[in-house]
Amino acid sequence: MAVDEYGIPASGIVTNGTAADCNQAPFLMEDLEAEAFLADKAYDTNELLDMLKEADITAVIPPVKSRKEQRAYSHELYRARHVIENVFYALKRWRGITTRYAKLTASFIAAIHVRCLFLYLPVHTT
Repeated sequence: MAVDEYGIPASGIVTNGTAADCNQAPFLMEDLEAEAFLADKAYDTNELLDMLKEADITAVIPPVKSRKEQRAYSHELYRARHVIENVFYALKRWRGITTRYAKLTASFIAAIHVRCLFLYLPVHTT
């Protein structure tokens, strides 16, 4: 999932449980404009780093320990990564999303859309 600096979901992809998240990042970034890409160590791949450099997007990804040459990244910017973690926390507060009760992918995505509406639209009751 990609979110903006305020935690508003911009795009997302549903994959099977064995798919690597870092392989989906280029698809998430296709139509998005960003100054920086904040992600955890799982996204530290040469392919993704090259794509971000080509798109002139700052990569704020800590390097994995096995990398021969450790790259520098902004620790200050990396602190803002909690925004995406908060979005996942809020989505997973709905048990149906956490346990993925929906048998069809379309139903699962619909549940995520509904949850996002409740999170980010002001809902007033009378």
